[in-house]
Amino acid sequence: MKMRSASLASFFGNGYRNLGAPVSLLRTLESTGASSLYKLNKNNSKTVLSWSCLSSSRRELSCLSTKVDVAQTASATSVNGYPEYHRLLPCPSHNGPPRVEHLVVSEGGPVLEYICKALDLPPLFVADLIHFGAVYYALVCPQPPPSATPEQIRIFKEVTAQSVLSKRTSIRGKTVREAQKTFRITHVDQFVEAGTYLRVHVHPKRFPRCYEIDWKSRIIAVTDSYVVLDKPAGTSVGGTTDNIEESCATFASRALGFSTPLKTTHQIDNCTEGCVVLARTKEYCSVFHGKIREKKVKKLYLALTAAPLPIGIITHYMRPLNMAPRLVSEDFIKGWYLCQLEVMECKKVPWPDYVIQENYCIEDSGWPLKDHAYECKINLLTGRTHQVRAQLAACGAPILGDSMYMPATIAEIANPGLNPFGKYKKHTSENDKEIAMTEWISQFGKEPSVAIGLQACQISWDDGEHFYKARSPWWSSRKA
Repeated sequence: MKMRSASLASFFGNGYRNLGAPVSLLRTLESTGASSLYKLNKNNSKTVLSWSCLSSSRRELSCLSTKVDVAQTASATSVNGYPEYHRLLPCPSHNGPPRVEHLVVSEGGPVLEYICKALDLPPLFVADLIHFGAVYYALVCPQPPPSATPEQIRIFKEVTAQSVLSKRTSIRGKTVREAQKTFRITHVDQFVEAGTYLRVHVHPKRFPRCYEIDWKSRIIAVTDSYVVLDKPAGTSVGGTTDNIEESCATFASRALGFSTPLKTTHQIDNCTEGCVVLARTKEYCSVFHGKIREKKVKKLYLALTAAPLPIGIITHYMRPLNMAPRLVSEDFIKGWYLCQLEVMECKKVPWPDYVIQENYCIEDSGWPLKDHAYECKINLLTGRTHQVRAQLAACGAPILGDSMYMPATIAEIANPGLNPFGKYKKHTSENDKEIAMTEWISQFGKEPSVAIGLQACQISWDDGEHFYKARSPWWSSRKA
């Protein structure tokens, strides 16, 4: 960490402690884009192997940003060499730049102590990261990325040499692949031996809306087996890879006074609100998963769209790639997933007023006509990630506030044929298609920060024996 901060120190004197860095300089650092995937650092005479998915300039920028975050509540003095720091709370209103650190432990000891020294972070901050579920370990370091330098590969081979691994009793009887499997660190005093791999999400994704919600008012039903929650937009159902603390399951459990946390049975997007079922036991979690597989669970959605939709079944095929944006095609493509939904109703409603848009951080992405919107009731026939959002946008009726999919729809309206999987596609060869796909993906925007006009308004299973409805959606002029 100290070596990584050296270039910044030349600008800021004491590095991150100079919190008045000019924005222009930060932008310059962010835009330089030099690649650096491994770093070999000397810290307290211990060797630390680390690499990151960020470019060197972005890593340095995010390192600086973390120091600013950590020092938000700090005074000019420090304790034991660290800035004074209390907790990861209060929650920031916006997420900072991503920063993930990968370490190989050089000397065994408590995990909190090692991370503090390796990354120069305050103990309370690291303790909170562990509490958030943002720290992982594996007994053996995974393979370095393809862009690693010869020196970085040499270091990897050194710490994973068979002569070294054979001396570690913790991995005897395990294959290398088994030993490279990652697990969450759950205790600050957990012992990590030399050679252990650590992944630290220094900037976990935050969900400030969790602290604004009256969670008891969002409970629809409580039974011995499950809880039905009217999930607020801007929250995660069961947490993310780097944050299991700020989730609906955690906050609903606390609101109900449960000593055993609720368990996730299915997901809806962070920016979507509405009915979700949380299991009270592992057994019912498995039962509900079975009902979903057997298609015994029926979900209805309300979608607030920027243009009208025809009544009836809409069919697309989704690219089988687990990353956003989700691309859909009107034509059948071998290997792509079938996506079907039924538009049951579509009625014209007023476009949400400015106050409602501000309250839910709704972005119009430059949509040209904002006099009226359209509230559509949708029966989801297949359940794919982003399916409703992607399909409606492909129909020219994007969901209000969907800053990821709406820009692409606007681009397609301005330039028919831009979508290589749409009605007016122009490509004539595979090479043209690849170029067109790259151009098409570039038209999509970022994930919405809080809400979009989509609500899981109703959920039922076992032929309606269990039937639940959410309250009126956010665009009906109600409070959170």
